[in-house]
Amino acid sequence: MTHEIPAPITGTHLIEWGYRPGPAFAALLARANTARANGMDMAHIRALLAADRPSPPPPHLPLQREGDVPLHISIRAENPDETDNLNDVLATMREVLRTPTAQAGAIMPDACPSGPLGTIAVGGIVATRNAIHPGMHSADICCSVMMTDLGAADPKMVLDAASTMTHFGRGGRRDGNRFAVEPDLLDAFRANPFLRREKTLHIARSHMGTQGDGNHFLFVGRSRSTGHTVMVTHHGSRGPGGQLYKAGMEVAERYRQQLSPATLPRNAWIPADGPDGRAYWEALQLVRRWTRANHTVLHHAISTAVQADVVERFWNEHNFVFRRNGLFYHGKGATPAWGDHAGDACGKMIIPLNMAEPVLIVRGKDAAHGLGFAPHGAGRNFTRTEHRRRMGAIPPAALLAAETRGLDIRFYGGEVDTSELPSAYKRADTVLRQIDEYGLAEIEDYIDPFGCIMAGNTPCPDRNSRDRAA
Repeated sequence: MTHEIPAPITGTHLIEWGYRPGPAFAALLARANTARANGMDMAHIRALLAADRPSPPPPHLPLQREGDVPLHISIRAENPDETDNLNDVLATMREVLRTPTAQAGAIMPDACPSGPLGTIAVGGIVATRNAIHPGMHSADICCSVMMTDLGAADPKMVLDAASTMTHFGRGGRRDGNRFAVEPDLLDAFRANPFLRREKTLHIARSHMGTQGDGNHFLFVGRSRSTGHTVMVTHHGSRGPGGQLYKAGMEVAERYRQQLSPATLPRNAWIPADGPDGRAYWEALQLVRRWTRANHTVLHHAISTAVQADVVERFWNEHNFVFRRNGLFYHGKGATPAWGDHAGDACGKMIIPLNMAEPVLIVRGKDAAHGLGFAPHGAGRNFTRTEHRRRMGAIPPAALLAAETRGLDIRFYGGEVDTSELPSAYKRADTVLRQIDEYGLAEIEDYIDPFGCIMAGNTPCPDRNSRDRAA
């Protein structure tokens, strides 16, 4: 008895069934024709192939229309420079808020641009749903301030001790001049996919007890309310944070290409509910813990050196992501102003202004129009380059003397950085007035300046070494 050989299934059939020609066609045809030779009819073969066919990718998320996401404004321009600055801030934040995940935005009295159009502004906050945006906390993850009340300690002794113990500039400390990192913290780094690289572990050790460069500082002053000497440090997570930012941006870019190619690369995100998002959130918390330790080791070493009685110590961050009421709040140069934003929060915050003005100790008001945030400092009205241009040919030392009369200002690298002088920043009285005007925080104390240490313009390797490892 002769059996009729069924006609083969061809690529034409697959195209009619909705498949696109490509490398997978050969395997599909082989499977279909094996089933055909075994007597399966065309309808069942089509169903067989469809059962294993991957679901089509979801459609790309489009940008939101400008104005669809609310932007809360807690800043007012009072002169032409501030008007130009505010217009730039509004333009960039409106572009940021077109990102598909954005739910709301806000800007603080210290707001200023921080990059190309569409980059979150310093003094900017963006709330997102199910999304962590590495570019919105920036490379300086967990940039933060810590204060220690040193009681009756002599402020000059404190500043002298700090000058020998802190470390500004690129790189870290060599063996023999390092502060220890808690072993369990390093173990936690090793267990996290974003932090386990050997380079990250190396700089987590060598950068402990370092402050970096730019606007980071060590400030000593006196409390108006108690007369006590107070030390304040300002810096972030240094190399470990920089490495996490780089790794986070790489992962976020992969998601951007899959989910929303129209989104600016600087606003790419990691879905928070997936394994990458959970691992990145955990990595942020570990880097936060490292950063707090980075402040604490310096405060402990200096207070011990001057034999001070520590009355109080607290800190707060301003380049970070906070989770609240189902949303992720990205603060770039903005300070969370609600009391339980973290387990170690005490309700009080530190807001520095410039080296010649008091550091403010405030209590946040959790203002809804500020998305619960307060300013982190004074901010700038123009770039460092523009400030240097405006200073003209006046020698940096003369500028420093004129702007900080009576204060003990030290530059670790030996050369004055004029872009960190008080004139480079927004007017302190403007920021103070607008904090009150917009109801963002209540001032509890002023720490009047005695002096401070900053990085300065020249390279600042470890003073006991020339190690400048990244």
